[in-house]
Amino acid sequence: AFYTSPIKALSNQKYCDFKKRFNDVGLLTGDVQINHEASCLIMTTEILRSMLYNRSNTLKSLEWVIMDEIHYLNDSERGFVWEEVLIMLPDHVGLIMLSATVSNAREFAEWVGRMKRRNVYVISTFKRPVPLEHFLYTGNSTSTNKELFMLIDAEQKFLERKY
Repeated sequence: AFYTSPIKALSNQKYCDFKKRFNDVGLLTGDVQINHEASCLIMTTEILRSMLYNRSNTLKSLEWVIMDEIHYLNDSERGFVWEEVLIMLPDHVGLIMLSATVSNAREFAEWVGRMKRRNVYVISTFKRPVPLEHFLYTGNSTSTNKELFMLIDAEQKFLERKY
C-alpha cells in the first residue's frame, strides 16, 4: 500500500506514526528513502506521480493507495498532480481518499467513480478527534499588543466577553 500526502513534513510525521504501529513501513520523499521495498510506503503525491510516469516496477504489486488531503485536487498550483495520479492509477489499485474539508464529497465521489468505472463510497463523520477552537488574533495593534482571544471553545460555545 502507498500512503500519499501533500508535503514532506506530513509524510515524515505519518512515517513516524505508522512506524510505531507497524513493522514494515518505508518513506519516500525527494530527500529521503527509507525501506523503499516495505509493504507500506509513505510518500508525497508528487513521488507517486513520478512513479506512474516512469512505470515503476513497484506499481505491479501495488494493491491500495491512500491519498491524504485529497482536497488538494482543487489547488490551483498543484491540483493537477492529484488529478493525474487519479487518472493514471492502474485499474486494479484500490483507492482511499481522505479529507476533512471536501464540501462536495458526493459529487467528487461520483466523478471519481465515473472516471475509474467503479463504485465510490463516501464515509463521513462529524466527530473530531481533536476539538476545534476558534480564536481571534489582533495583529500588531498597539492597544491589544498581539493578543489572542478565544471566540468559540471546544464545546462549540461562543464566549461572550469584552475583547
